[in-house]
Amino acid sequence: MAMMEISVLPVGTGSPSVSRFVARALEVLGDAKYELTPMGTVVEGDLEDLLRLARRMHLAVFDAGAVRVVTTIRIDDRRDKPLTIEGKIRAVKEKLGV
Repeated sequence: MAMMEISVLPVGTGSPSVSRFVARALEVLGDAKYELTPMGTVVEGDLEDLLRLARRMHLAVFDAGAVRVVTTIRIDDRRDKPLTIEGKIRAVKEKLGV
């Protein structure tokens, strides 16, 4: 199981607001497990599936009317034990004692 953090940013839209473009990118996720954050989206799944989703998210922002799109991706691919969004958050909270 892998995890991807992705940020898809439209450039040159004539407006500082990007939420409609973000919404369009999220629509392609379907039933994929994801968590929207203020600065990006975290998606978990098989590495090959995540890479395909990243491409679809990137292209969806063009489909929404952007003429330039900058996409940033970070991948955490762990093979020694299961990797989940909840597990990563829980591990940090345990260390904090909360």
